[in-house]
Amino acid sequence: MSDSPSAGSESPPRTEAQRPRVSVVMATYNRLALLPRLLEQLARQTAPPTDYEVVVVDDGSKEPAQGPLEELARKLPYTLRVETQKNAGAAAARHRGVLAARGDVVIITDDDMQVPEDFIQRHLEQHPPGSRHVVLGRIDPDPAILDMPLFERWYAYLHDRLARRLHEEGAHGWNLYTGNVSFRREDYVAVGGFDPSLKQSEDIELGIRLEKAGCQVRFCNDSYVLHGSDHTSFEKWLARAHRYGIMDSRLSERHSDVPQVDPWRMLFEMNALARPLLATAVALPGPTKPVTQALMGAARLADRLGLKQVAFKSTSVAYTMEYLRGARAEAGSWREVARRIARYRQASAQDGAKPQQDAGKDSSGAS
Repeated sequence: MSDSPSAGSESPPRTEAQRPRVSVVMATYNRLALLPRLLEQLARQTAPPTDYEVVVVDDGSKEPAQGPLEELARKLPYTLRVETQKNAGAAAARHRGVLAARGDVVIITDDDMQVPEDFIQRHLEQHPPGSRHVVLGRIDPDPAILDMPLFERWYAYLHDRLARRLHEEGAHGWNLYTGNVSFRREDYVAVGGFDPSLKQSEDIELGIRLEKAGCQVRFCNDSYVLHGSDHTSFEKWLARAHRYGIMDSRLSERHSDVPQVDPWRMLFEMNALARPLLATAVALPGPTKPVTQALMGAARLADRLGLKQVAFKSTSVAYTMEYLRGARAEAGSWREVARRIARYRQASAQDGAKPQQDAGKDSSGAS
């Protein structure tokens, strides 16, 4: 573990008694090459370096991050601390980081993000004394977005749509994502923090509990990060979609009063033309896998022809087919599928639920 203030910094040396106002927490897994960029951007903040610390949790990377980061810490004006653990997943890593944090306000971001110089200050302004805010910031695409695979550009498209909707309509706990969020550490601890048993959607589940506990979820359009990605595998992308279907099913079992997180909502929220394909993915999970592959082939062709909207819509249907296969696998029997769909319909009618967001979740830096 490192707790090293910068050598030669103009700020006075920090003692343990001088607790920072803010802790920036990030989990990392096999991304040592990316971390210095973000950590150096955090060194150029408008907030005084004594106001914040950074806590990095290495989730069992093959090339340990602790040594190189402790070396880098000597050159940084803020306190950088490194926690290490055996690979346990993003939720466990972030939870460890928040518990290790000393700031009253915690900001969570990912190791593949870039941040502007007012990043910390913008979040801090959203947490006046006595408030219990959960603040979501914008996630904008890295300028290198055009060089990324179609499915990553689709993620960026979804983030842009979500940001516009949250800016216009407001945010809720079920919108929470870990790429750019802040909250009071006290509120996080009070609700129990991230659930490490959830290997996806642990952020949404935390957001629901925070909102149910009385926190106000807000969207700050002025606080943004730039998101890049080193994901290139289509197969891994589909596997994440399947995993999200499973985990969202478990999430909806816990929070059946929040229809916005029920995976079966996709049968009713997606475009009517796509619903027969989604239904066949549920009815015939194995035999329809080639259809998903064909859809992505059509999406790539549309992308090459400059038909961006067609490419994105085809990608969305392909993702949702695999997502619902995950939900179908988790349900097990047809009787259970029918029960869950009926429960969603009832909860949705009682809630007057608006759509949660488009299919697709961003991927974490920890694994």
